[in-house]
Amino acid sequence: MTNRLFEMFPEVTAAQWKQQIQVDLKGADYNQTLIWKTLEGIDVKPFYHPDDISNPKNLNIPTQPWLIGQHIYAKTAKSANKKALEAINRGAESIIFSIDNYNVSITELLENINPSDVNIITNFKFLADDYIKNIPYEILKEIIVVNDVIHHLSVSGNWYTNLKTDMEAFSGIVQNSECLTIDLEHYQNAGANITQQLAYGMAQACEYLNDLDSKLEKPIKQQLKIVFKVAVGSNYFFEIAKIRALKLLWSTVASEFNVNINCKVIATPSKRNKSIYDYNNNMLRTTTECMSAILGGADVVCNLPYDAIYHKDNEFGSRIARNQLLILKHESYFDKVENIVEGNYYINDITHQLAEKALNLLKEIEQAGGLLEQLKNGTIQKKIKDSANKEQALFNEGALVLLGANKQPKKDETVKNNLDIYPFVKYNPVKTIIAPIIENRLAEHLEKERLENEK
Repeated sequence: MTNRLFEMFPEVTAAQWKQQIQVDLKGADYNQTLIWKTLEGIDVKPFYHPDDISNPKNLNIPTQPWLIGQHIYAKTAKSANKKALEAINRGAESIIFSIDNYNVSITELLENINPSDVNIITNFKFLADDYIKNIPYEILKEIIVVNDVIHHLSVSGNWYTNLKTDMEAFSGIVQNSECLTIDLEHYQNAGANITQQLAYGMAQACEYLNDLDSKLEKPIKQQLKIVFKVAVGSNYFFEIAKIRALKLLWSTVASEFNVNINCKVIATPSKRNKSIYDYNNNMLRTTTECMSAILGGADVVCNLPYDAIYHKDNEFGSRIARNQLLILKHESYFDKVENIVEGNYYINDITHQLAEKALNLLKEIEQAGGLLEQLKNGTIQKKIKDSANKEQALFNEGALVLLGANKQPKKDETVKNNLDIYPFVKYNPVKTIIAPIIENRLAEHLEKERLENEK
């Protein structure tokens, strides 16, 4: 087909489109009827046109083929290795091991697994500087190490040891592993809006880079493996734009610190909109969230099992979660086209706005002393709580709908005898040096009321 067909039709300007819409509205106010304002303060228009976009060009955000991830808790090296081999045989391309003690042997954990063939991510739940020193270099150079001490501080309220010890240990971890990982998941799961998630994640990176600036040699800086862990919510197009904006922001921040401007993104569906009632809806939510992650350019997508918030880790839930990704990749062909959203005026516009707003917030944080200072004085916690309360109010009044929770619930459904783990916020009465950032779900208060009334 040639372009002659399109030459037969005159171009339509943005003004002409808007004029026609005004006619079709028959007197209704355009702004009140069709403009949607988000929690990020972005006005979403009913249509997007190159006339209205200051920079309609493609963003050329680098992407590469995405991998199907599988999270495995390494209670023991032997059991975790067995689960990993089974997951790999069933289609997993990346294994995320969660390790919470020194006794898990890395060589036993990776027995019969070649890290050069299977993407391996080790997520340490303790200060792992000594552990990492004992990992053979041929293994360490192939894996991604996650040991985010500021993340631990913000979710627990305490350092592993103290500021000085933790940051010194973290410096050693980065130098030995040549890997810098920033975990943003808790910001989304606690109710932070997208602008906040991006800005706080970059501020977290700045804290590390300021500390590491004089400690890392230039060659290491240029070859650092930079990894961001993100949670993906249900605002489909905005979550696509979030990951793209994150990569844009990182290239800006990295240039200032003269470190590797390329980064990898590990994406997992959010817990915030998941429910214990009518739980099959969780599969629909995680599917669209994984789609957002893929289209946004995530490098590893690790699905959240539909029953993760109320069941212990189990083979059935993990298999369903993995199969959702297998269907997206091999039956829905989500691996056939790279940068499929390039040229989309709507997503490009949102990406630019999110990146700009997040950069402005990042500058405010840096001018106020940085992320650690704002965590210490409670500013970050307050802003996240304010955002979460706004979202919660929308849910409570029905403007934000979760099917099966605040819309068309199955009133005769019972789950009390099906809860393996406590699905609500847990308050730990220990002394902390800062107020922790607490993850919470939108449907919790409704679920508590229903549980109390179950027969």
